[in-house]
Amino acid sequence: MTTPPIVLIHGALGGAAQMLPIADALSAQGDVHCLELPGHGDTPLPDGAPFSMTTFAGALRDDIARRGWQQPLVFGYSMGGYVALLLESRSPGMLGGIVTLGTKFEWTPEIAVAAASRLDASVLRAKVPAFADQLRGRHAGAGGWERVLARTTQLLTDLGSDPLLTAPTLAAVQIPVRVGVGSRDDTVTDGEAARLAALLPHASLHVLHDVPHPIERVPASLVVDLFRDLVRDLPRS
Repeated sequence: MTTPPIVLIHGALGGAAQMLPIADALSAQGDVHCLELPGHGDTPLPDGAPFSMTTFAGALRDDIARRGWQQPLVFGYSMGGYVALLLESRSPGMLGGIVTLGTKFEWTPEIAVAAASRLDASVLRAKVPAFADQLRGRHAGAGGWERVLARTTQLLTDLGSDPLLTAPTLAAVQIPVRVGVGSRDDTVTDGEAARLAALLPHASLHVLHDVPHPIERVPASLVVDLFRDLVRDLPRS
């Protein structure tokens, strides 16, 4: 069986370049592409487009169409997993399978406020200047890192008041999904990941031992293993 092409999607405050080590590790599987979401990295947000999960899901759909790919597999890290699940819930059959890692899907106003409180540019400059410098360099082509922080804060606020992934929408995701979470993830608990897997009709939970949330600290070999497991569950043509 030929492995379908694979799209990699970064997380919040991230960019396509972060996904290159995983792309390299997966290259033996076939075609691999790192998608940069609008308003991140070197990819500006189109005029008039909201900085939203809906816009991001549309960017994934359009990218697949431009490449002429049929039912590619998707690796969505953190927010990237939310984007992949949202697209498949709204356009069933667009994707062939999904691997998520560290994807938070439970959002309330209180959770959103807590998450947004960690995105204050002045606090980041003062307390973690190295991270602020990293963001400054990463998002120079998307309007600047402070704009990305402000837009992400609003996105989280919107999710808190109106979550897009709910039990009914997740039930529409009828493709194989591997829900991954690190045992040391301080953003998503394994309990939340288990609840996500339980709401997906064809999903399984995979807790990665001693793995934290940042994608740079995730061994690429573990992602490769998740894809191998996913491919074994794909329908045979």
